[in-house]
Amino acid sequence: MIVWSIIHIIDIVLWVIIAVSVFYVAFFAIASHLPSTLHPQPSTVGEPPPVGGGRWGLPPSTLNSFLVLYPAYHEDTVIRASIETFLRQDYPRDLYQLVVISDHMTEETNAWLASQPITLLTPTFEKSSKARALQYAVHHAQQAMNQEPCAMNYVVILDADNMVAPDFLSRLNATCQQGYKAIQCHRTAKNNNSDIAALDGLSEEINNSIFRRGHNRVGLSSALIGSGMCFDYVWFAENVNHLDSAVEDRELEALLLRQGIHIHYAEDILVMDEKVSTGDNFQRQRLRWMNGQVQALIHMSSGVPHAIATGNINYLDKTLQQALIPRSILLLAVPFCCIIATALHLLTPHSSPLTPLKWWLLLAALSLGLLIAIPAPLRNRALLGKVLTVAQMAWKMLKNIVHIKTTNKDFIHTTHGE
Repeated sequence: MIVWSIIHIIDIVLWVIIAVSVFYVAFFAIASHLPSTLHPQPSTVGEPPPVGGGRWGLPPSTLNSFLVLYPAYHEDTVIRASIETFLRQDYPRDLYQLVVISDHMTEETNAWLASQPITLLTPTFEKSSKARALQYAVHHAQQAMNQEPCAMNYVVILDADNMVAPDFLSRLNATCQQGYKAIQCHRTAKNNNSDIAALDGLSEEINNSIFRRGHNRVGLSSALIGSGMCFDYVWFAENVNHLDSAVEDRELEALLLRQGIHIHYAEDILVMDEKVSTGDNFQRQRLRWMNGQVQALIHMSSGVPHAIATGNINYLDKTLQQALIPRSILLLAVPFCCIIATALHLLTPHSSPLTPLKWWLLLAALSLGLLIAIPAPLRNRALLGKVLTVAQMAWKMLKNIVHIKTTNKDFIHTTHGE
């Protein structure tokens, strides 16, 4: 009897822990289908949005200037196509500066980049990371501006494999003129050359629904992704040196939300991103994300009391996000718990039918939430044929748990152009 009481307590505690993640996903999946607000969110809590972009008070008709950064670490296979595509912008050429931070790329690649109408930086880092590349680029831009004064309004961060349409900056400029200081563009897959790549792209669209569109639709800040990001230049230059981990997007989120700056999701501005195509790359990428999630939770927890005292709901929401169980693990854990709870109910005389029922209801909520979060064009029968791949990806996520390091800040590189 005592054993079954202990099992019952464990069952309830485990259900509550998992239910938080499941109902969070389901709520924001539903929220993503709410109508968009007609008025832009304030860039800063308690501060009305400026008339133009950035902090320069530009009139609405003025075109903003952009510093576009491409950090590129061992990205010889993809950087050329990305730069060639970006240089087709229909935006005035004198209003954007394209900078590639070439880290450990070949002399041949650097020679080609040097021949293009861009700024090529070739730093040598003792330990490479995206954060260090961004800091180096902003430091270089600040020095150049001191010599040749020219105000940059916004900084745009793209990954080496990212491709954008010719009207990317024009669309971004229109969004900036609404007064936003932090913008996350709609990153979407540019390849589906394997089941893993297709599911990775699908996962990103689910994230877009839940953590970006769904949040904006209820007035909360969008999550950042790591690329396709745009920030007020002055704010970014003042804060970039605070970055010191391998997951700079989570650090940027924390800085923005701690300062009460709203993150807008520009779902109509696409950034094509290469998805991982192999299991090993998927596992390395997710390990970096899981390391970052745990590190961000530890780092952000210290700011929770102040966020509660000041009513900073965005900061509290973002902290909770770091504690959520990854969806891939939920897809294994919830069905497994359903089976175990049902078996225990059948083996235990006089046990309550609520014991397995609550788990089956949780599975229904998770399934419905994920289905709602998938964009309609991607809901097709082909998904059913990828069930084994989903299980494989979930298993790799589980294996990563034992490799999570709360203090490891080393950059884990994901290979592109496979």
